[in-house]
Amino acid sequence: MTQCRIFKPSKNAMQSGRANLATWVLEFEPTEAKQADRLMGWIGSGDMNGQLKLTFPSKEQAIEYARNKNLTYRVQEAKTRNIRPKSYSENFSPRFRFQ
Repeated sequence: MTQCRIFKPSKNAMQSGRANLATWVLEFEPTEAKQADRLMGWIGSGDMNGQLKLTFPSKEQAIEYARNKNLTYRVQEAKTRNIRPKSYSENFSPRFRFQ
C-alpha cells in the first residue's frame, strides 16, 4: 500500500502574508532513497509519487480521497498560532515593558 501524509502547510518565512493557509496537502512518502547520478552528480530517484502534492480545501476531503484510493495515511495536525493584536502606539505606553 502507498503511504502518504496529510498536513496543513506552514506560512512561508520570507513573506508576511497569510494567504493559502486554509488548504490541506496530501503528499506521498518516498518509496526509495535518492541517489546521485554518476555522470552529472544530480540527485534523483525513480519514485514518481514524490513529485505529487495534492491540495484540498479541508482535512476531511483529503482523508476521504485517501480512503477512496486505498492509501495508508497519517494526519499531522496544524499548530495554532496565537496572534496578539498590537499597534505602534503601544511602544510608548507607560504600561509597556520590555521583557
